[in-house]
Amino acid sequence: MLELLGEGENVENELKAALAALEEKMEQASLQALFSGSDDTRNAILTIHPGAGGTESQDWAQMLLRMYLRFAERKGFKVEILDSQPGEEAGLKSATLRIEGDYAYGNFSQESGVHRLVRISPFDANSRRHTSFAAVFAYPEIDDDIEIEINTEDLRIDTYRASGRGGQHVNVTDSAVRITHIPTGITVQCQNERSQHKNKASAMKVLKARLYELEKKRQQEKLDKLEDAKGEIAWGNQIRSYVLHPYQMVKDLRTREETGDVDRILDGDLEEFVRASLLLRKSGKKQT
Repeated sequence: MLELLGEGENVENELKAALAALEEKMEQASLQALFSGSDDTRNAILTIHPGAGGTESQDWAQMLLRMYLRFAERKGFKVEILDSQPGEEAGLKSATLRIEGDYAYGNFSQESGVHRLVRISPFDANSRRHTSFAAVFAYPEIDDDIEIEINTEDLRIDTYRASGRGGQHVNVTDSAVRITHIPTGITVQCQNERSQHKNKASAMKVLKARLYELEKKRQQEKLDKLEDAKGEIAWGNQIRSYVLHPYQMVKDLRTREETGDVDRILDGDLEEFVRASLLLRKSGKKQT
């Protein structure tokens, strides 16, 4: 197109559109390269809870809910509101969302923390300035169906003669099977069948069941760890401040990213803050 433009062809608009599309693709590619967490590709579960302050904080929680719904819409994610408890006068007491899409958790994990709002209260007859807090937390959605893949290289299979009480029923061949899963140290064995092949198949079923339970336990421990981290989010440890009065600014206290375009951010354009947080995570520096 540049060559055509140089030859006097009227392709300026097409060229601008192609460059804009390329720039958008490059932006998305560079952002995707920052998703290095093991759960970043998963769907996300997001919870929002207002802090102390009654209607003020409940209204702020409602504003955050709208912001995240718009952010998900911008990203092309599918959102399901699993639970929403309305506030007594306005806003909400709590909300839980399921966000489905590629790298949903990678995006929303950067929003976990306490969000602080400073504004002239619409609920104060004297129009005084109020500070409100709300806690946001994101979990990776854990699949219900865990696929257990067993590599033959990870197995040690031993055969031995099944024990019996003697007589004609004693198995005179090495039909009993013992399987050891080397990475975990789990050992299972089976000698009920007279066929070594059947004993091996039965032992593999037991091993898969044991590995399934182990993986479920690991995933639960991961969720428990996330829940513990959630408990450490105190009102004094906010990650982002949204100031509407006496000036307008949104500032992320971890990355120092800031903007004066508050309306755009509250309308769900969080890309710059997510990117800055992911860059900080990739650098390995502590988010403070």
